[in-house]
Amino acid sequence: MKNILLILNAVLVIAVIILFVLVLGNKGNNSFSGEFTGSDSTASVRLPIAYVNIDSLLLNYQFAKESNESLMKKQEDSRLDLNVKARQLQTEMAEFQRKLENNAFLSRERAEQEQNRLMRKEQDLQQLNAKLSQELMDVQQKVSEELRDSINAFLKEYNKDKKYELILSNTSSDNILLSNDKYDITKEVTEALNSRYSKKK
Repeated sequence: MKNILLILNAVLVIAVIILFVLVLGNKGNNSFSGEFTGSDSTASVRLPIAYVNIDSLLLNYQFAKESNESLMKKQEDSRLDLNVKARQLQTEMAEFQRKLENNAFLSRERAEQEQNRLMRKEQDLQQLNAKLSQELMDVQQKVSEELRDSINAFLKEYNKDKKYELILSNTSSDNILLSNDKYDITKEVTEALNSRYSKKK
């Protein structure tokens, strides 16, 4: 439902801009400041609109790639740490079960103490899992915010010369169902972002 609303809003915005351009183009001496191309019989107008394919941008933007690799490494390290601790616990539980079956404990109280210790260890492991998951989510959110801020700050600077009225984001063709390639500025934006990022390093 949210995607449908986004599509309808994007279509509505484009329709309003087209009407705005047409109305302004018909005023006075029928002059229009837009860009016309084509023959006398057909003319196309280049509107002050562009879009960026976010999937492609994130695949090719060096900062996004490095951030994603760093996040994946943190995830992998967390998973390895949890797996090691989980295997240790399984080994200790199997050993406890073997001792219990062979009556290897000196007393019932000693067996209960060992069982309680293993249960606490299992709870600690579950809490560690929840803590690591939350930390990863926090890091992922921070990286997403940094990426968004980086792209938005760049687009404001980039658009000072370009004078686009509207720059849309397109993710897997969700928001823009059909468009002319002349409105796609993804490659240009990605190259400029990578150039700016390499200068910062």
